[in-house]
Amino acid sequence: YCVWEHRRRQRGSKDPRTWPLFGAQWEAMANMHQMHCWFQSFFTSSHRTVTLRTFAGRIMYLTVDPVNVHYILKDKFQNYPKGERVHSVLHDFMGDGIFNSDGKIWRKHRKIASFEFSNRKLKQMSLTTFRRDALRLLHLLHTFATSRHSVDLQDLFMRMTMDSLCKLLFGMDGQNLETRLPEDPFGKAFDNVNDIIITRLVNPFWKIQRALNILISNIIEKRKENMSVQVRSNAQKADDWLSRFMQYNEADYQKTYNERELRDFIVNFMVAGRDTTAIALSWFIYCICKHPRVAEKIRRETAELLSLENDHNMEVEEMANKLDYECLARMNYLHAALSETLRLYPPVPRRGQISYVPYSMGRMEFLWGPDALEYKPKRWLKDGASQPESPFKFTAFQAGPRMCLGKDYAYVQMKMTTSLLLHFFRFDLVDNGDVNYRVMMSMPIAGGLNVHVSRR
Repeated sequence: YCVWEHRRRQRGSKDPRTWPLFGAQWEAMANMHQMHCWFQSFFTSSHRTVTLRTFAGRIMYLTVDPVNVHYILKDKFQNYPKGERVHSVLHDFMGDGIFNSDGKIWRKHRKIASFEFSNRKLKQMSLTTFRRDALRLLHLLHTFATSRHSVDLQDLFMRMTMDSLCKLLFGMDGQNLETRLPEDPFGKAFDNVNDIIITRLVNPFWKIQRALNILISNIIEKRKENMSVQVRSNAQKADDWLSRFMQYNEADYQKTYNERELRDFIVNFMVAGRDTTAIALSWFIYCICKHPRVAEKIRRETAELLSLENDHNMEVEEMANKLDYECLARMNYLHAALSETLRLYPPVPRRGQISYVPYSMGRMEFLWGPDALEYKPKRWLKDGASQPESPFKFTAFQAGPRMCLGKDYAYVQMKMTTSLLLHFFRFDLVDNGDVNYRVMMSMPIAGGLNVHVSRR
């Protein structure tokens, strides 16, 4: 009778239905494979905040209202930290890094990272690295186009962004885009831990599992040895991020980073830089396959900006060298197409315990109009120029004090890569079928993005 009465009282509720003691835990676990769509089903123009009650009375509040997002991320930012539960769930993976810390620890990370992201040397090094790895990807795709075998493009994007991060973070040349496609133990370990961690958010019976510590500790130890050699030989100091962050300890900074903090720094920025960009690129190509006219508009824009109409035989390296910051900034339609992808398929689709839901927000008609579910890059353009949306409405890069520092870097790598890919190749989905997302901390395409590649 008590169970019946409990359920009867919820008949008028628009929130997920609950059971005594277990709350909506069973429903959450049953819908784990489609969690983002399940959340979205509870939001309407009049019901913009959902209360999710889980095991033992634990409560989560999820919102799609930009007013609430503004309140959480800016107006009362100090009142909405990551919190102890989220911190403990993610601690084995992300430690006390910038994306899993609050208060003084977060402010220290943010202050130094903000300074480094504005460094002119880093910007130029990033552009050079992104260009190099985009070219390596193109050369690899030429092989697949010749063999006529299908390829998992998401896997290749993951390999490309991992190689880029190895160069920028450690000063190491990655080998993940070699023709033989070698095993990527680091990337596999990342994906496994990512998969394990997300279940902790809905499963109260998870067991603690740890990984990656040995791999990253070895990298830090090798970098220390290299820096010692540089000091003894008066060689020029390295510009990779790990070296630069370790150099803070040598300056007047009160021992800024110990080894554990360096490990946390690496993991946090690898999660931010590898998964999110690769996943965004994967969903973009998926959207392009479904909307070939968008791909053609991007190709025309690139051709006009680089004056390719009169030079159809331009070599890929020559074209890539013309793609500098100024040129990429003028690619308004490509920027719009990427933003439209991020609206519908944000790489990080949900945040914390009291949070906004980017995946659902991108699909709300009261925010984007009756065509909210359609892929329409032109919604981001006005008189041909790219028009940014409020970050409290378009939340793919967060907003307020936690606004993503790497936003511009992400767009540069995505634009560099996609403008080259679409100019030289055509992509077709295997079996022309739809794809599903995989529920992790990020939102990759389940089973990868399998495509046929052909040269234009």
